[in-house]
Amino acid sequence: MSTPHRLIGLATFTLAIAFNIPYALLAARFDYPDILRRPAAEVLASFQAGGAGLVAIWYAFLLCALALVGLAPALAAVGTRRGLATAAALLGALAGVTQAIGLSRWVFAVPMLAAGFADPAGDPARAEAIAVVFEVLNLWAGVAVGEHLGQALTVAWIAVTVLQFPAAGRVVQGAGWLAVAGIGFGLGEGLALAFGLSGAVFSLGTITGYLAMSVWMVGLGLALWSRGAGVAPRVAA
Repeated sequence: MSTPHRLIGLATFTLAIAFNIPYALLAARFDYPDILRRPAAEVLASFQAGGAGLVAIWYAFLLCALALVGLAPALAAVGTRRGLATAAALLGALAGVTQAIGLSRWVFAVPMLAAGFADPAGDPARAEAIAVVFEVLNLWAGVAVGEHLGQALTVAWIAVTVLQFPAAGRVVQGAGWLAVAGIGFGLGEGLALAFGLSGAVFSLGTITGYLAMSVWMVGLGLALWSRGAGVAPRVAA
């Protein structure tokens, strides 16, 4: 059994679990992801109330996204179809970087905005200006870069990586394709918001897709751990 395959399998499994820990904490403490589409005043007030602990959770989420930058090339290196390895490595790394950029706003920009918005000595005009800045930042770094571009790259990475591991099993393959479909459908949310429409129906696809992605990564990680190179027999692209 190949030790590199087992280690990469363990890393894949671990990242899938780790990704869901800050997500669950944000859902419990910050009403994530529903809060992302609420008025700026409500979001900033809720963020300020969360304190340093909430910032730390966002930072952990950021680190999980950055971890994909290293995991994607490692997975690509042990995949079956060598002709897809470069694409898989590049798409995964870019997906991690773009999503990390989007998440970084909650660590390095929103704390200052939330504190300024909550300042009792501040005047209403300043608070209104801060709310506008937050909305612009949320739409650009969040919706455009982190969600739309990041999700598009994630969809492409999952699709190519699923093709790289045809021997991983039908359940694992099915979870991967469900993730592609769900996250791909969720891309419509950003476009809907750009046209001034509600993207609620698309957000359900995103949530379903990322849950399926977690199942896929867990399954692929376990398969690599238990079967090693047997998950990725060397065949032509």
